[in-house]
Amino acid sequence: MESISEHIASEIYDKSYAIIDDFISEELRASLLKEQSELLEAGKFRIAAVGKGEKKQVRTEIRNDQVLWIDPDNLNQFEQQYWSKVDEIRKAINQRCYLGLRSFEAHFARYPIGSFYVRHMDQFQQVLYRLVTVIIYLNDSWEPEDEGMLRMYLPQEDGSEKTLDILPKGGRLVVFMSGEIPHEVMPTKKERISITGWLRDID
Repeated sequence: MESISEHIASEIYDKSYAIIDDFISEELRASLLKEQSELLEAGKFRIAAVGKGEKKQVRTEIRNDQVLWIDPDNLNQFEQQYWSKVDEIRKAINQRCYLGLRSFEAHFARYPIGSFYVRHMDQFQQVLYRLVTVIIYLNDSWEPEDEGMLRMYLPQEDGSEKTLDILPKGGRLVVFMSGEIPHEVMPTKKERISITGWLRDID
């Protein structure tokens, strides 16, 4: 019987992405969402930027979400639980796909009503070390009319693309190859909360 982590690794190997519902317990999801709300109230979030280093800049026509990076050296008990589960995925992917993944970085991501992130890749010239994107959604509830889907553009063998829209349901995990799948966050009609992170081949 393969574990959830092994199943994710197999999906990544076969098709470059995996979607798992109820990846974390309801208790952990609610605890992480509560933490996010408290940090937001404390004014800790910042408008997300694009680019890296000297090229980093806020471009609200590209993305207008807000983020708060999580310090991996100072995790609370709920973050630690999630990090441990992601580390199981890291080990399983390494075993199956030989990617040499060594560390995980992540931030809380908040999309206020009306916000979006246009089509992009998570791996680009300045961040080649981001190999696998890992997203966990934290909202209490999500209906199709709330929109805010993650739209993935899946490359087909004939050179075309197929789109896949994923609702950001609470507890749903989405994992995909950062350098292979372009994606965007469609405009949302409800506040949309996640932890978005990357498995990397650096420490």
